[in-house]
Amino acid sequence: MHKLECSAMCAFGQNWNPSETVRLTARILAKQKTHPERTQSEKLLAVKEFESHLDKLDNEKRELIQNDIAALHHFYSKHLEYPDNAALVVLFAQVNCNGFTIEDEELSHLGSAIFPDVALMNHSCCPNVIVTYKGTLAEVRAVKEIEPGEEVFTSYIDLLYPTEDRNDRLRDSYFFNCDCRECITKEKDKEKLEIRKLNDPPSAEMVRDMIKYARNVIEEFRRAKHYKSPSELLEICELSLDKMGAVFEDSNIYMLHMMYQAMGVCLYVQDWEGALRYGQKIIRPYSKHYPSYSLNVASMWLKLGRLYMALENRMAGVKALKRAIAIMEVAHGKDHPYISEIKKELEDH
Repeated sequence: MHKLECSAMCAFGQNWNPSETVRLTARILAKQKTHPERTQSEKLLAVKEFESHLDKLDNEKRELIQNDIAALHHFYSKHLEYPDNAALVVLFAQVNCNGFTIEDEELSHLGSAIFPDVALMNHSCCPNVIVTYKGTLAEVRAVKEIEPGEEVFTSYIDLLYPTEDRNDRLRDSYFFNCDCRECITKEKDKEKLEIRKLNDPPSAEMVRDMIKYARNVIEEFRRAKHYKSPSELLEICELSLDKMGAVFEDSNIYMLHMMYQAMGVCLYVQDWEGALRYGQKIIRPYSKHYPSYSLNVASMWLKLGRLYMALENRMAGVKALKRAIAIMEVAHGKDHPYISEIKKELEDH
């Protein structure tokens, strides 16, 4: 694998910029060439047996795949043998549906990978296992009691959002609707979409309009991250929070989403006090909205702990880091390097 990428990188120099999906697909093709038999991670399911949902791809998704195929040919043509275009379309569709996003202990993006046997697990918004990573290994741990014969479910998406938003994401990326208990009962939606308690409560139409605005501003911010400055991004967050705050409680997930983005901008510009203010508002609603042993909650406690330590509030820092460790010992396992690293931070302070 090193030889494949090193040769291509040397040939292109500073112009080397294939996407993660293209790089991952190139590695799969190279591995299939050198190891045509099943690999260690394909005991139960081979990559070629992945679901592709080819018949459900719209024109936009097909065009994106053709762009990826063009990039694959551009960057790897001298270093890789390819199947025909139709086979590449299938492979890219399989990677898009079955890939895993690898993140560190603070949920910062590290890369993409495939784990064929792990990809066998179906999705639920009430998962009974969690997938974490240790080096190049994916590890699956139970976060609930699982009876013999009971199906093992993981979550494919961020579970913060209400039922309609979650299913929009599942349909867009994985081509199905979820029929788990939480999606059928929508039991958490009222809390997740909590409306501010006012003497003159907002009308149903005002609430609908604000939800529509919130979804639009989330998409606007996602695009703006690619070209706007940190100060401009923070302004988008603050203006949207002011507007939504007239209707939504601070615990409303759309408020939390923009607070989280604002916290990220503050961390980027090293405004530790600003990041801490947002984090303190986020953590309790996160703990209520997310399932037990959520990595999102653990990572928020971890960020808060490190911020407290940086601002010389050791007592609060120790408490927050211990809350993170308590979740991570279940999700990652007690012997995970991330936990050893956090415990060392506690000792050093």
